[in-house]
Amino acid sequence: MQVTTHQHIASVMKVAYEGQASGMPNQLGHGDLIRDSWVRCVHEHGLDPTRMQEAIILPQARLREHKEQMDSLLQIARHGLESLYSKVSGLGYVVLLTDARGITVDFLGDLVFEPSLRKAGLYLGADWSEQHAGTCGVGTCISTGQPLTVHLDDHFDATHIPLTCTSAPIYDSLGNLSAVLDISQLSSSQPKESQHLALQLVTMYAHDIENAAFLQRHRRDWVVRLSSAPQFLEVQPEYLLALDGTGRVVGHNRRAQLVLREINHGKLVGSSWESLLNLPFSHIGRYVAAQPSDQRAVMLRGMHQALFLSVTPPPPTPLVVRESAALNIPTPMAALSFGDPSLDQQIKRASMLVNSPVTLLITGETGSGKEYFAKAIHASSVRKQRPFVAVNCAAIPESLIESELFGYMPGSFSGAHAKGKRGLVQEADGGTLFLDEIGDMPLALQARLLRVLSEREVLPVGALKPVPINIRVIAATHAPLESLVRAGKFRDDLYYRLNGAHFSLPALRDRADRAVVIERMLHGRTLTAAAHAQLMAHPWPGNLRELRNVLDYACSMCEQGDIDTDDLPTLRNTSMPILVPAAQRTFESRADGQLMQSLREAHWNVSAVAREMGLSRMTLYRRMKRSGIVPPNRE
Repeated sequence: MQVTTHQHIASVMKVAYEGQASGMPNQLGHGDLIRDSWVRCVHEHGLDPTRMQEAIILPQARLREHKEQMDSLLQIARHGLESLYSKVSGLGYVVLLTDARGITVDFLGDLVFEPSLRKAGLYLGADWSEQHAGTCGVGTCISTGQPLTVHLDDHFDATHIPLTCTSAPIYDSLGNLSAVLDISQLSSSQPKESQHLALQLVTMYAHDIENAAFLQRHRRDWVVRLSSAPQFLEVQPEYLLALDGTGRVVGHNRRAQLVLREINHGKLVGSSWESLLNLPFSHIGRYVAAQPSDQRAVMLRGMHQALFLSVTPPPPTPLVVRESAALNIPTPMAALSFGDPSLDQQIKRASMLVNSPVTLLITGETGSGKEYFAKAIHASSVRKQRPFVAVNCAAIPESLIESELFGYMPGSFSGAHAKGKRGLVQEADGGTLFLDEIGDMPLALQARLLRVLSEREVLPVGALKPVPINIRVIAATHAPLESLVRAGKFRDDLYYRLNGAHFSLPALRDRADRAVVIERMLHGRTLTAAAHAQLMAHPWPGNLRELRNVLDYACSMCEQGDIDTDDLPTLRNTSMPILVPAAQRTFESRADGQLMQSLREAHWNVSAVAREMGLSRMTLYRRMKRSGIVPPNRE
């Protein structure tokens, strides 16, 4: 039974003020780890058990700093977090990843419950350090370096009594704690023993993330895998070591550190290969998968314990050459910015992921260059010789989007082509599929897209057998997907799958290189000082797209000399787009003119206009988007 707030505070004070925690009897039902933590909270951290405080959530600017410092590990850990969340989300858990200071830098959870999760601190930016939050899964894991469960009234702060939190540490290859993986529930009616499986799962996934980070960091060194079971030697080794060219240890995973440091009675890094195993380093090449794993047994020095050994040699490419190449920004990516710090940071991150299988999500205002950004990533990757297929999810009629995306078999529906049709997903095979305005995709098709992303295969309409595909997916939207998830209009599992790495493009009005962008788009034409000042002062609600249209118009109006203010179209401080050339002037069509008039007369009440026209609200939004009509309140 859950204790009351007063009972809990009394228990904490009894432990903290009446003696050493580890020596106290167990009548309160808490283990030594918890009681030791309570004592630390009072005597080392200066926390008051009678003072209850809500979770501390860092502002976005500070959270961004913590995330940037963890960027490489976040990319590696994301798959592990998604896999763990898929196993526990149905049980009401959220998955958190924090840095070594206890700041939550990644989060997977049901956003329908966002207010409750945020209030409880089970959210991005939450500070779960023991110094601030008291005894808790993350903070006490950081303090002890051990995986543990902090269940209900194990927590120091009575505010957190309803929570159950299970955490495991993630170490870097030098033995330093670098992150904590945690799964938590808002409430639990079960005893602490019910979290035993949760503890095993978190520990296992933390180990997998740690090993993946190790292999990424030491991909240019000798990598040694050791396992007590030959069957799991290649797929899930227990111990990992990294060696330099002389046979010195330059890295290890946590399990190797705990076992092998006993041999040298100290630090493992710097130890020689021969000091650890009864095997000369000159013989290590014999264990490069040249014989069955059960015939590769070796003995740990002085421990009479046999382990099975597998070795991966370093790649032949010299380290200096590879590092030099890694520092270069690909030309297509570099061409996107002329010196804006915010955009430069996004480009630098994206350049590291051009050949990664991670799915990318690009957000930004309409016209801010999301498709150009995606094309630059494609052009910088090994897929650049294969198709880049752009799909505007808002422009395809809802009745056709399924067959357009996934294709169909001959005769699968009335009006189908006799030979069937390859869908846009298949057209992108080997290349990049760019899903623009992904927030407008109907819910029914989101499940099918999720299957495409997870299984890497597509099932055309009317087909019985799926077709395997090899695609890189980049999604983009100007809409806040988190809000759509909370409203039940976008699947949370698809959102997490798409959001492998998130890039937010700055609006043109916020770019420090705005003047250079204008100059480059003029292609050699020049502006008078007055015209330049007018363009610089405009807020550009339509961003780069609006700027392109304005400059094309101005260049057409000014036959010679400098472009002056009289050559510019009327610039509005609304998101109404500037008219495009005649071939694209759908806005000037009679039907769209009537639609614009109806929206104005209804004071932009889209629901009222949709009812008047006998359309669904979503269909009307798609028609508005095709016509370039954007309500003024979406500047």
